[in-house]
Amino acid sequence: MSRIKSLSAIEILDSRGRPTLLAICRLSDGNVGRASVPSGASTGSAEALELRDRDPTRHAGLGCLKAAENVSQDIHRALAGQDFPSQQALDRCLIDLDGTDNKSRLGANAILSVSLAFARAQAAQRGVELYRHFGDIAGTVPRLPKPMINLYSGGLHAGGQVAIQDVQLVVPGAASIHETLAVVSEVFRAAAKRLHERYGMRLLRADEGGLAPPFASSQAMFLEAVRAIEAAGYAPSDDVALTVDVAASHFFEDGLYHLDGEQLDSANMALRISEWRRNFPIVSIEDGMHEADWAGWRGLYARLRGTALILGDDLLCTNPVRIRRAIAEKAADSLLLKVNQIGTLTEAAEALELARAAGWHIVASARSGETEDDWLADLAVGWAADYIKVGSITQSERLAKYNRLLELEHYARLTF
Repeated sequence: MSRIKSLSAIEILDSRGRPTLLAICRLSDGNVGRASVPSGASTGSAEALELRDRDPTRHAGLGCLKAAENVSQDIHRALAGQDFPSQQALDRCLIDLDGTDNKSRLGANAILSVSLAFARAQAAQRGVELYRHFGDIAGTVPRLPKPMINLYSGGLHAGGQVAIQDVQLVVPGAASIHETLAVVSEVFRAAAKRLHERYGMRLLRADEGGLAPPFASSQAMFLEAVRAIEAAGYAPSDDVALTVDVAASHFFEDGLYHLDGEQLDSANMALRISEWRRNFPIVSIEDGMHEADWAGWRGLYARLRGTALILGDDLLCTNPVRIRRAIAEKAADSLLLKVNQIGTLTEAAEALELARAAGWHIVASARSGETEDDWLADLAVGWAADYIKVGSITQSERLAKYNRLLELEHYARLTF
């Protein structure tokens, strides 16, 4: 049993300089867990509500003092002194205490910070590594995920100079995290050199560390990625492949996709993505359609299934209800798992179980606004995700997760 002694939270800053939360959970036996929560820029409408103060005189209305107060007061008063035998018991108490469908009373950021801090405190109490504790929560056997590593950014991550949001790199044949990072670092350096020569750009980066030159089109973004791979001495597809976060919801208006100067209906958007897949070494397509364009998703899945992952982010929002619908309608075959989209570890584990039972791939993902907390690496390992999507190989909030993966690979002797 884990008796909670106290819960508290403070407002801290994420990697974009915006407020987020750090929660501290103290158990009566002296064990302590701390956890900070991320925040997204590209958010789905079905995500649990991230509570913000909306005070325009402070942090442009993005402050989290009320969410921190909810942890230190409402949640503390309700949970302090209680024994919780499991993560599920604690999370169900938090869900009931909030009492809303989208966690809008207490805030998903407040609830998740407590959920994660309690998990850390329980891992400390048990004397096990956090990844092992996460695995026990979900009933999974830990293993290393393959990284999807950001190379170029557009969309909401980089000021919209090109509509699609991210182009990432994967190293299909890599035998380790160590090898993956070494290969990607060479491609990243080659890309940066090419951009300096072509655009005269210094090494300026987007929210998740990707390079963000003024590409003329999505096609130009893919073509430059292929050339960077070749410039680093690798073979596109065989040595290094691409994944793309289209984030189509953000350029969908009045029933049409506004992409590269064109207006495309759902069928033609699916056709355009299939052309990208045919012309470039793309192995995963995330949010290729608007989050409410279920017919478009079905068409995309029917056209591309088996050739690339059809990965749902805004479509699914790590929400079991939406995942069940996507399974039934054959709209996707992969889940982008973001715990803060749903708000507790227990609900995220339910989403994981549903996706796995359907034979889907799992991609554990960070957000555009991250902290140096590395719990995501442990979660991806503990829940045996197929991939982890953290961002680029720059910026401390990204490197904290990669370095934790390297540590687990070395000391825990984990493999893909």
